[in-house]
Amino acid sequence: MIDVIIPAYNAGATIGRAVASSLAQREVASVIVVDDCSSDNTADAAYAASSGDSRLRVERFACNRGPAAARNHAFTLAQASLVSMVDADDWVLPRRFETLLATPQSWDFVADNILFVPEAIKSEPLPQTVLEGLADQCRPLGLEEFVDRNISRRGHSRGELGFLKPVFRRELLALHDLRYAEDVRLGEDFILYAKAMARGARFVLSQRCGYVAIERAGSLSGQHSTHDLRAFHAASTVLAGESRLSNAEKNMLHAHAASIDVRIKHREFLERKKAKGLVRALAPMVSRPFDLVHVLGEVIRDKQDGFRPIAKPQWRLLLNQSDFA
Repeated sequence: MIDVIIPAYNAGATIGRAVASSLAQREVASVIVVDDCSSDNTADAAYAASSGDSRLRVERFACNRGPAAARNHAFTLAQASLVSMVDADDWVLPRRFETLLATPQSWDFVADNILFVPEAIKSEPLPQTVLEGLADQCRPLGLEEFVDRNISRRGHSRGELGFLKPVFRRELLALHDLRYAEDVRLGEDFILYAKAMARGARFVLSQRCGYVAIERAGSLSGQHSTHDLRAFHAASTVLAGESRLSNAEKNMLHAHAASIDVRIKHREFLERKKAKGLVRALAPMVSRPFDLVHVLGEVIRDKQDGFRPIAKPQWRLLLNQSDFA
């Protein structure tokens, strides 16, 4: 059986579907909602969606502590042998957990495809023919590939595997000393999954889709502070020091940290430019030509993106056929 964990903050408008769709799965032992000190009706909306189902448990924080703390608290309440995360904006499709648990390969984490639906078209019907046409394929996922697929690259669709919402064995939390990093509010899923794999956990991917995520407008870097990026960079750097890593895995984690570092320097440049003007923003970088080249490259690409026509919002899958070829 599975305990579903839903961290929530001011999610009164969406949490009902997350709760109801999770309770509709016969493999679910309980749904644990942790209300992170919301100022709206999040808790009441969760209760209303349960229709009195005793499997729902709602915990409320007295102060806002962030999604990582909410998930960690839920870990202390979970009792089922398996655990899965659902975001309060999202929902799961019928028979999702039945399909995942039927995966033939041995696993500690098993994750299926995600259908991303732009907020602008969230009221439109889901592409059922596409969902039903996905092949019943699965394969193992290694740490090196996982990290590589979490390096953001301009001009490529956001295919970061840190978005995955796996089912995993609760015993792993103690076995591999796993908790969400509460000082990290960006990439906390990536850090948990990568740490687990670095310590020997087996991760399996399924091409079938059972999870729907609402995709908000705006870039990731624009939604998170420089402080968030620095915390993510520090956590990624620490991961590279795990003792059981191969040289290839260490190198990929260093490349991941370097990609975050470029984003940090870009953000710092933009903040200085806004506060002090262009010339004074460039001055600290004159002695660091490598950084200067990368930051100016990011600025130029920002300008180029601004001239491109805005694409019509449309749904997309996280995993494609090529991921299973």
